[in-house]
Amino acid sequence: MEGDHLKISKDRSFHSFSTIIFDFDYTLADSSKGAVESINFALNELGFPKAKPEEISKTIGSSLEETFLALVGQQHITKCEEFRRLFIKKADKVMADFTFVYELVPGVVQELRNNGCKLAIFSSKLRYRIEAILKRENLLSSFDVIVGWEDVSKPKPDPEGLLTICQKLNTSVEKSLYIGDTVTDAVTARRAGISFIAVLSGVTPQENFSEYHVYKIITNLNQLPNIIVGNYVQEDFMK
Repeated sequence: MEGDHLKISKDRSFHSFSTIIFDFDYTLADSSKGAVESINFALNELGFPKAKPEEISKTIGSSLEETFLALVGQQHITKCEEFRRLFIKKADKVMADFTFVYELVPGVVQELRNNGCKLAIFSSKLRYRIEAILKRENLLSSFDVIVGWEDVSKPKPDPEGLLTICQKLNTSVEKSLYIGDTVTDAVTARRAGISFIAVLSGVTPQENFSEYHVYKIITNLNQLPNIIVGNYVQEDFMK
C-alpha cells in the first residue's frame, strides 16, 4: 500500500457531507462468531487445523482469499476457491443468526437520516447476507445503497465499491464520508478520494491509523451525529 500513507492534515476548513458510507463488520455489526464457525469449518474440510478465534478476528473485513492465506500461508493459494465455496456453504447456515448489530446503530442511523444524509454500506461481506441481517433488525430501508463482495470486480482496497455508491446516489466524492474500522478501509477511502473516519469498535488499535489520512478517529458510532451537525462537519483532526 505504498503511497497510501499520508500525514494527517491540519487544515480546519468546513465540508458539507451529504452521503455517509459505512463498512459493515466491526463498524455496524459483530459477525465474529459466525466468521469463526464458517472459517474453521472450511479449514477443517480442507484438512487444516482450526484457527484460534483471536487470529480469525484479525482477518474480519478482509477478502476470503486474504483471510485464507493469512491463516494457512501463501503456498496454499490454489485452494482459495475451494475455501470460499466451503466458507459460503457454512456461512449461509449460521452467519445471519450469529451476527448482531451494535445496539447504538438504529439510533445513530435515524439521527443521520433526520439530518438529511443519504446512507450506504460498502463491505467485503456478501450483500445478500448484509440485507438479511438488516431486514431482521428492521434497518434495511434505512440504507439507500448496499454494495457487497458480489457487486465489485476487485475487493478492497480497490475503490470501485465506494465510487459505485457515489454514482448510484448521484453524489460527489467530496460530499461523501466513509466510516470503517481497519487500515484497509482507510486506504480504500484514500484511493477513492473520499474522507475517512476510523471507528475503534473493531480489533485495529488507534495507533495503526497514525500514518494514514484520517478525518477523525472515534471510539464508537455514538460520536458520529455530534460530528455531523446540519450536514456540516468541521475538520477537527487529531491533535
